[in-house]
Amino acid sequence: MAAEPVNVNEFRELARRALPKMCYDFYSGGAEDQYTLKENEEAFGKIIILPRILRDVSGIDLSTTVLGYNISMPVMIAPTGMHKLANPAGEIATAKAASACKTIMVLSSASTCTLEEVAACCNAVRFFQLYDGGSGLEALARGTLDPSFCWEDIRWLKSITNLPILIKGVLTHEDAIKALEVGVAGIIVSNHGARQLDYSPATISVLEEVVHAVGGKVPVFLDGGVRRGTDIFKAVALGAQAVLVGRPVLYGLAAKGEYGVRQVLEMLMDELEITMALSGCSSVKEITRSHVRTKHEQLLSML
Repeated sequence: MAAEPVNVNEFRELARRALPKMCYDFYSGGAEDQYTLKENEEAFGKIIILPRILRDVSGIDLSTTVLGYNISMPVMIAPTGMHKLANPAGEIATAKAASACKTIMVLSSASTCTLEEVAACCNAVRFFQLYDGGSGLEALARGTLDPSFCWEDIRWLKSITNLPILIKGVLTHEDAIKALEVGVAGIIVSNHGARQLDYSPATISVLEEVVHAVGGKVPVFLDGGVRRGTDIFKAVALGAQAVLVGRPVLYGLAAKGEYGVRQVLEMLMDELEITMALSGCSSVKEITRSHVRTKHEQLLSML
């Protein structure tokens, strides 16, 4: 019997063994040279944590809120497509795991289960990546691939719904300002899992730029490269309200179905709790910018 995984990274090898090569490559691969794919993870290693000692951490509270919804930790499931390639239960298994862990799943427009099927499977808060094709909105879903799609289309979408709209894919100060101008409710710093433009920046490396541009007007979230509880801590310290996790969830789903997704989320939760305790933070609100030092700041301190 294979040894039980002891961290999220070990689910990748379990998934590789469980999946046909084509499916594993589809999940794990990035664009072109895969530079950004590597950087998404490695950039976290360029940030160090500055712990505080002699703080009362006898009770650690990982909970936070996202657009008014209470979740158990600052971790959500990112929109990733084709979950049935990993497990026959597909997105339904993923949604149930998210519900069990009291967090939010973002359903992809490339879901292999319909929006209605996922909504009916459990009682949980769910966000959606635009619209699911199974809901009779195929035309709008196709429109998201239209090369003429622009900021004015976000204004139009906002005009026809009372639902909060978050924009995903922001990597610059300029686009963060644009997002505020069209009235989005939140911004997700993301390079789409490094599957689109290679040599775009690692998301953690530009998170603070976006946070500063937004100036607290809307929440900012980070998507990309999160594999450890320390990664979550660093993202929160740099201004993210929460992070989104994609590939590790797919690997957990491929390896062990719904239980595997739960294991991935619980491992991240446990690691974040340990990181917070050792850093002197008893709640997510106590994680501040002063708890981390970026590579640039490390170099400046040597001058």
